Amino acid sequence: MNDSVNQREINQAVWRACDTFRGTVDPSIYKDYVLTMLFVKYLSDVWQDHWEQYQSEHGDHPELIRELMKNERFVLPPDANFYALYEHRHEPGNGERIDKALHAIEETNIQKLSDVFQDISFNSNKLGDEKQKNEILKALLEDFHKAELNLRPSRIGRLDIIGNAYEFLIKQFAASSGKKAGEFYTPPEVSELIAELLAPKEGDEICDPACGSGSLLLKCANQIKNAFDGSKRFALFGQEAIGSTWALSKMNMFLHGVDNHRIEWGDTIRNPKLLDKDGRLKLFDIVAANPPFSLDKWGHDGAGDDPHGRFRRGIPPKTKGDYAFISHMVETLKPGTGRMGVVVPHGVLFRGSSEGKIRKQLIEENLLDAVIGLPEKLFYGTGIPAAILVFRQDKKDDNVLFIDASREFQPGKNQNALSEDNIKKIVETYKNRNDVDKYAHLATPEEISENDFNLNIPRYVDTFEEEEEIDLMAVREERKQLKAKLEALEQEMDDYLKELGYDAQRSASAAGDRKLGAAGAGDRKSVV
Repeated sequence: MNDSVNQREINQAVWRACDTFRGTVDPSIYKDYVLTMLFVKYLSDVWQDHWEQYQSEHGDHPELIRELMKNERFVLPPDANFYALYEHRHEPGNGERIDKALHAIEETNIQKLSDVFQDISFNSNKLGDEKQKNEILKALLEDFHKAELNLRPSRIGRLDIIGNAYEFLIKQFAASSGKKAGEFYTPPEVSELIAELLAPKEGDEICDPACGSGSLLLKCANQIKNAFDGSKRFALFGQEAIGSTWALSKMNMFLHGVDNHRIEWGDTIRNPKLLDKDGRLKLFDIVAANPPFSLDKWGHDGAGDDPHGRFRRGIPPKTKGDYAFISHMVETLKPGTGRMGVVVPHGVLFRGSSEGKIRKQLIEENLLDAVIGLPEKLFYGTGIPAAILVFRQDKKDDNVLFIDASREFQPGKNQNALSEDNIKKIVETYKNRNDVDKYAHLATPEEISENDFNLNIPRYVDTFEEEEEIDLMAVREERKQLKAKLEALEQEMDDYLKELGYDAQRSASAAGDRKLGAAGAGDRKSVV
């Protein structure tokens, strides 16, 4: 076995493991099976690796080995091991055996993995009748048993490789999942940008109230790890409404080795679950999210009686939940340290009525720090451009920075992306808070008030490119020269025709035309 492996090899191997399902089951269905199997395979390989290591050190003391294994991050029951499932792959009942294994993993790791697998069943009819289902799952077990998917730490080395492979799979599924993709995945470049804008630090409590698969939370965690020598002095919090997506985020955290997290399952607006010991909304140093755009049926009817007072600035419209999420997030910021980044559709910047009133009050409270316009086609499931709103409880002035980054991106056939340079420019511009020609403008409260609290970026950042002045005299002179050339060419052509004897033919033809014309005139007279 090769002692080293790179990220690309692992990514390719896990993507090939999807071949079993392609053409048989829709990607929106099989993604959960592949991601769950990767999780089980990882647990099994780590468990096996550590068991064999202890066995080589304490081979004569099986009781000691069992005690040492109790100190692992998780416990793996013998029947729930991937390799036990693989050994029985030719027998009927693969779906039932895998489901039992998942249940056993949950039961023995109740504190970390409670309910994670409750929304997935390998014994489901979604995979076809019993025969087809058994064959598909046999093939899936064989795919994950291949040598290139040996995920043992002694081979892989860094845990990040597995977590990154998991993220890679989620990204691939998002790219092919149409409109539903936005429910569970934010493009990594956008997550990276938000994390850099908010600059998380040691000791921060970080929350994503619409966390999806957890990628934005993990980007914030990586910012701290990279800046503070691998520090794990932070805590991640999240809430996700869709059960299967919530499970993805739990597994994602586990595979990245992040145990200091609390991810709740439920509707953030109707039933916020991240509360303190007194039942009030828990407050955070950083709140970051890419909530669903203009969500219909977000909980409007109950908003007027919200026990947490989140809608004191106004109740958002019934069919657009953007300001419901913004209002929730603002209310969960810690006084003095709280900073927030949220992805929104452009309508949030200028729509009137109740949204306009909420927007006006947020600005007058001096909470809005920056408005950043993003390129189109960045987000899975929608081609519309979006913006990032940055709010801070620790603003140094009462101005708002507008950045128009909509024209700077890496173009793609179906999906555009932000390059490292694109992200760097946005972040540096945000930190410097200076005007940049055709890119950024620091607007005063008076400017925003004069614009009736409309935050549409072109009102503040002039990106108009003046067209080059046209020298009409030069154009006239060029036209004269072209006309002279044309006349010379016409004369040259006539001379060639004369040499070839076409001039006489042309004269005869012209005379014939004149006679015909005269006859036609006579006919016209007779008709009259």
